[in-house]
Amino acid sequence: MSLKLEGSMSAPHRSSVSVHNAKDGGYRPTAGLSMGLLVLLYAAARVAQAFPNRVPIVAVAAAHVLFPLAFSLIHGSLVYRFRGILIFTLLCLAIGNGLENLSVVTGFPFGRYHFTDVMGPKLFQVPILLGLAYVGMGYLSWTLGRLILGDIQAPLRGSQVVTRPLVASFVMVAWDLSMDPIWSNLVHAWIWHGGGPYFGVPVSNFLGWFLTVYLIYQSFAAYLWLRSITPRPLPPAFWRMAVLMYGISAAGNLFVAAPTGLSAITDAAGTQWHVEDIFTASRLVSLCIMGGFAAVAWVRVRNGNAARARFSQMDQPR
Repeated sequence: MSLKLEGSMSAPHRSSVSVHNAKDGGYRPTAGLSMGLLVLLYAAARVAQAFPNRVPIVAVAAAHVLFPLAFSLIHGSLVYRFRGILIFTLLCLAIGNGLENLSVVTGFPFGRYHFTDVMGPKLFQVPILLGLAYVGMGYLSWTLGRLILGDIQAPLRGSQVVTRPLVASFVMVAWDLSMDPIWSNLVHAWIWHGGGPYFGVPVSNFLGWFLTVYLIYQSFAAYLWLRSITPRPLPPAFWRMAVLMYGISAAGNLFVAAPTGLSAITDAAGTQWHVEDIFTASRLVSLCIMGGFAAVAWVRVRNGNAARARFSQMDQPR
């Protein structure tokens, strides 16, 4: 009798261990430490922008891109496995670089502009760093879109195949809205040929950004849907790090220092813009729009985790 009792108790024990491992989804402490270190390095790099005379602009541009890129590759490989994040990366590089080069030559879809040498080496007409930025910030925006819609553990299906790319596109465009006037008019990483109503930036730029990232996201969503890929179950802290990374990008705009002795700039159309107004707009977008997206995503992670905990308790045998 005692042997039967021991055997009946051992099966649930083995089951609980298996569930625990499934919940981890292959998540390892070393991955968490690596991503945590990248979060700290990115935060330090953004604060360093407050000292523009001590940090070369190409180093600032590299920090803007490479830390989010490395974080996203690690994070994405755990969510979608190596093949999934590779597909996402290739879509970003092909569509992002393709349309950027097309616009430099033809003016579609962003408008007429050209890149200077500020961001370093180029692939055709576009800096390599800019192409890589589509991967890093693109993945973070995609992840926030996923969290905002509450799609943390669920596979992509139904209307989510369209709604997630749409929401993620708005999250990504908010990033460009916060920094384009500064990087074009003050850093001079690129030059708009005809100016524009948003501090010298044309509206077509933001419409082009939305189109570009939507095509990337919709293509990736189609890939996930067609292959019926089920995301790995991962702990809430894992998702919060992605939200934190996007939030640091927003908060970092508060540390960008204005050029000394420069009160106004004139765009290519001859319109004059006050430098202080440009920075005020950037900070407002960073706090109210990017910060808003990050706050909603953070709360959704917490609420989603609480809901899963309640469901797990209901599912336990009594």
